[in-house]
Amino acid sequence: MNLDLLLDNLTNPALLFFLLGIIAVQLKSDLAIPKNSAKFISLYLLFSIGFKGGQELAHSNLGWDIVWILLFGVFLATVVPLYTFFIIKKKLGVQNAGAIAAAYGSVSAVTFVTSVSFLEMQNIDFGGHMVAVMALMEAPAIIVGVLLMSFYKNEKTGEVSFSHIVKHSFTNGSVLLIMGSLVIGFLASEKQAAGISPFTTDIFKGFLAVFLLDMGITSGKKLAAFWKNGSFPLVFAVVIPLINGVVVSYLSRYVTSSHGDQLLFAILAASASYIAVPAAMKIAAPKANPGLYLPMALAITFPFNITLGLPLYMYIVEYF
Repeated sequence: MNLDLLLDNLTNPALLFFLLGIIAVQLKSDLAIPKNSAKFISLYLLFSIGFKGGQELAHSNLGWDIVWILLFGVFLATVVPLYTFFIIKKKLGVQNAGAIAAAYGSVSAVTFVTSVSFLEMQNIDFGGHMVAVMALMEAPAIIVGVLLMSFYKNEKTGEVSFSHIVKHSFTNGSVLLIMGSLVIGFLASEKQAAGISPFTTDIFKGFLAVFLLDMGITSGKKLAAFWKNGSFPLVFAVVIPLINGVVVSYLSRYVTSSHGDQLLFAILAASASYIAVPAAMKIAAPKANPGLYLPMALAITFPFNITLGLPLYMYIVEYF
């Protein structure tokens, strides 16, 4: 892995603002983001991610080969949170299990962009439709996470109704917003989308930095819980992405012959969301501890993937 590329990603402003939030707590600073502002930023990020994903889908040439590729991405975003939830539940509880499973079933856009840079440096081609795959993988993992949390919450109270749980999962504010924005983005013409691009695109990175600053402050206050759970969160944040990445590096050859697409599938399966899922879980699972799922995704899984994961997954793709 190119050292300059690694340093460039480790000095990403969004990542550094997250660290600033943690440092502010350690220094006992009174730095804080107002509660209502933090909720608005969470809603904005979900809206922007969904809308831009819909636009990417609208610009994709949807032949059957592309449809199978998109479906494979949705399959991964559904299966990963399903199996990881049950690994985490006994150790960390239902709410934390739902949030962490959703994070690891969803994707990291920054890791994806890093992987694209890696492929370009290696002169390896990849399909533009993979951006649409990334966008489509955000929502299913959130839905599965909310669905599982709702099921176990209702099971405890003896009110298990699958139809009620499904309805609640899809009408949950965060899920409804990202799915609705995806549909609206898909239906909007290029000219119409350009009309609101200053809001959906131009200010996105600024709001993301403020959001991660808030998440850093929240995580900093609850970091004790991360270490209190022993080595489990640390091991999970390395081993699960490694398993997902290695397995998908091999399996992806059955849906696409492109080495570039195969690597991007591997990195999407291995990455963990620290933007869309935390924004959604702040609303859907307020009792889940961001001091667990944010450091796991951002401080452990992200650097692991861009340092060791990328060259390993590429080696497996090329070997087979």
